[in-house]
Amino acid sequence: MASVPSLASTVQQRLADGLSAALPDAASADPLLRRSDRADFQANGILALAKQLKGNPRELATKVVEAIPANDVLKEIEVSGPGFLNITVTDAAIIDTLAARAADARLGVPFNESAGTTVIDYAQPNVAKEMHVGHLRSAVIGAAMVEILEFTGETVVRRHHIGDWGTQFGMLIQYLIEHPHELDHSSEAEVSGEEAMSNLNRLYKASRALFDSDEEFKTRARARVVDLQAGDEETLALWQRFVDESKIYFYSVFDKLDMDIRDADVVGESGYNDMLVETCRILEESGVAVRSEGALCVFFDDVKGPDGNPTPLIVQKSDGGFGYAATDLSAIRDRVQNLKATSLLYVVDARQSLHFKMVFETARRAGWLNDEVKAVQLAFGTVLGKDGKPFKTREGETVRLVDLLDEAIDRASAVVREKAQDLTEAEIAERGAQVGIGAVKYADLSTSAARDYKFDLDQMVSLNGDTSVYLQYAYARIQSILRKAGDAKPVAHRELSLAASERALGLHLDGFGELIAETAAEYAPHKLAAYLYQLASHYTTFYSECPVLKADTAEQVENRLFLCELTARTLHQGMALLGIRTPERL
Repeated sequence: MASVPSLASTVQQRLADGLSAALPDAASADPLLRRSDRADFQANGILALAKQLKGNPRELATKVVEAIPANDVLKEIEVSGPGFLNITVTDAAIIDTLAARAADARLGVPFNESAGTTVIDYAQPNVAKEMHVGHLRSAVIGAAMVEILEFTGETVVRRHHIGDWGTQFGMLIQYLIEHPHELDHSSEAEVSGEEAMSNLNRLYKASRALFDSDEEFKTRARARVVDLQAGDEETLALWQRFVDESKIYFYSVFDKLDMDIRDADVVGESGYNDMLVETCRILEESGVAVRSEGALCVFFDDVKGPDGNPTPLIVQKSDGGFGYAATDLSAIRDRVQNLKATSLLYVVDARQSLHFKMVFETARRAGWLNDEVKAVQLAFGTVLGKDGKPFKTREGETVRLVDLLDEAIDRASAVVREKAQDLTEAEIAERGAQVGIGAVKYADLSTSAARDYKFDLDQMVSLNGDTSVYLQYAYARIQSILRKAGDAKPVAHRELSLAASERALGLHLDGFGELIAETAAEYAPHKLAAYLYQLASHYTTFYSECPVLKADTAEQVENRLFLCELTARTLHQGMALLGIRTPERL
């Protein structure tokens, strides 16, 4: 189906027509329409126009109103204050636009006409290392942006740039050669993520202790790094064992997070090894990078160290080794030239902003990024404990991500059990996981990514306030009403007059498409979370003021069921885009 124009855009068009009819010189003026608490909408563009035309804004506003022909959308336009227009739409117009949305599987949300291909770099754990709370935000924000962009028609390529290369592998591989059974599994059965991680943890600690205490082992380990980088087959085969074991663990964590991570999308640092030499050659030959004290560097006028000297981006070290910059620049080449990306989105900690600023600028100078291909860092803040300091355990260790998720599921299961009337133990466990993981994701996504946020499980699983549980309960309550409706069916009735809370709910529902476009364009999932919370709040007010199944007439029952059903579908779609489940019963 075609997308449904929102009432705001229809009103905007009527006003623009009135403007150009009353003031032919003002054909391109913007009415500056927004939602208002004095009427349905307010337009204040005439003030700026009057200034430009050196006229009286109230007189101009009156002229514009007189030039708008009578129609079935605008009920009343009042000139107010110095020349604002307060606009009320008809009840029939609200129901008509909602009926058009309800008739469409996409709720009338348009596809982005200028959609391209976005490569999203998110969820980047390190091989042979445990995932901790710091890995949460990249995964959650990135997964939501994948869903939101795909919904608008963007072609999305996911990339998980895992840390799977570097000097520490010399130590790990050498230890495994000398202790060959350290990664063996206890049985032939499927290996759990916990078992895989405890194997890796044990091996990491043992090899580190040996590396720090035994000079001869240290020498062998360093030689092993050279073998790895030279592509020695035996060394690569052992390296691959570490990667495979780590993936068992990663996938178990992403599975708990209810995230779909596919093997083909995991392209770690090692995936760009074959490109590093050529990347450096291109940068050096084009003059983008220069040799400085033996290292290949890119300099920037605005990046200086504490001593006032320029701080370069080092692409290749003086010993010939490659740093992160060489890998990141090679990844940009691959994503632009081979994956044909028009946008590159990096969901990476704000503390790496300077690095990415320098990498992107280098890629622009090299011509890999330009007006047609942009790169953006969706930078996120830190997860804090209740005390407002970076989140640590009592012993001062970083918090294991698995422990955090398990605790969230336990808390949520207790909330579900308390409220559950007719759920089995299996259902309580399933709902507990959906509510707990939803709570963690929503707390993250409802905060603007750039800000730090406090990880407070008590608040996250609360039934009151801006939490996903509040939204999930609103959805489940609607499903319960629809189940109890018996023979009454949701039907839109444009002839009915609407109560104030029905109008407010309807106008908010109608803004879904525009909100999605804004969320996608700004890479701002917190705007979608805020919209959904307001939707649930509007619904709560409507539910308390307007009886649904006990409304005065059969038509009113049907119309209110129609509003309930469209609210539920919008909540379900919006929550799905954030990666959060909406159980039918809670």
